[in-house]
Amino acid sequence: MEILIHIYQITQFLLLIWLGYYIVYVTVLAVAGLFFKQKRTIELISNIPKIALFIPAYKENEVILHTVEEVLKHDYDKFDVVVIADSLDIKILEKLKRLNIILIEVSFNKSTKAKALNFAMDKLNEEYDLAVILDADNVMNNNALELFAINYAEGYKAIQGHRTAKNKSTNFALLDAISEEINNHIYCKGAQMLGITSRLVGSGMAFDYVLFKKLMKGIDAVGGFDKELKLKLIELGHPIYYLNEAVIYDEKVSQSKVFLNQRKRWVSSQFYYLKKFTLRSITQLFKGNFNYFIIVAQLSFPPRLLLPIILLVLFILSNIFDNQFYTLIWGGIFSLNVLVHFISIPREFWNKNLIKAFFSLPKALIIMLSLAFKLKKANDEFIHTPHSFIKNKD
Repeated sequence: MEILIHIYQITQFLLLIWLGYYIVYVTVLAVAGLFFKQKRTIELISNIPKIALFIPAYKENEVILHTVEEVLKHDYDKFDVVVIADSLDIKILEKLKRLNIILIEVSFNKSTKAKALNFAMDKLNEEYDLAVILDADNVMNNNALELFAINYAEGYKAIQGHRTAKNKSTNFALLDAISEEINNHIYCKGAQMLGITSRLVGSGMAFDYVLFKKLMKGIDAVGGFDKELKLKLIELGHPIYYLNEAVIYDEKVSQSKVFLNQRKRWVSSQFYYLKKFTLRSITQLFKGNFNYFIIVAQLSFPPRLLLPIILLVLFILSNIFDNQFYTLIWGGIFSLNVLVHFISIPREFWNKNLIKAFFSLPKALIIMLSLAFKLKKANDEFIHTPHSFIKNKD
């Protein structure tokens, strides 16, 4: 019995280090995010950068035409729209060919966004200054390209725009939208306020074209290519700059099945890259690259939806074992976790729809718990998130 108690105490201590670090870190970033202000940029640039705007489209027959039509409306002097068509219907391809874009058709045994982007860049003969990456369902606000160009001209080599929800019509979509904004608040606004690199989210991002092409050559990730790209950029001394004013509308998952597949892809890639880059992050830390170390450390954080369950279980166990110290600790961490979410959710989300969305949390929690049995080989195959046509942002 004594051995079991010792094992329990050691486990509690190790969990305290892990979860304590997590909650202190996100609390500091969440508070810092409250003071975020986008720095003023120059209004005019003498040499307008030429943009290659890439839209990888894998089986995106429902949304790709609308996305391209919206992009072509942008009033920016020097940009080419490059649609990378993978497994699109013939009728859709014919319609795309009639538009003023560069259409590149691809076919892979195993399709990935990294393969599509690398193939397209190898095919392009034009010289570009800036690469902008969108998902096939993304719609940008009217001045997004101009904002990317201005900040590129100011010296930023890697820029992440403000990705936000296109749709909030179902409870799951609203939960997904809230999660996106919490991440924006903590890992973009808060991080930038404290001098930590912002996150990359796979779309709505812009890079120095030559640098992007060079770094992508060494990336053939099945999922989460943005995580590997981010680490390569940081290793070279190029932190990601968060551009809150460049808004990119992104379709959020509306159904539980799609939510499951999306989270499976995310969690799988998170642990894959944690395993792959942990030792390298320690080496980078000794070289003074704090940003690299902290980004890899973020990969060890538990999924947001599961953390309250973990903390409640630990709180109950500490009560059962009559350990007042850990009862107070886990209760305090749980309270801080609630506070972090409270201050990170934008004001416009605090309405009656938010209360309705909370009723979907138990189902979302069950889905996240089920992932523990479904992650095997999840990073070996491309898990596609289907999108539907949503014209109006609601």
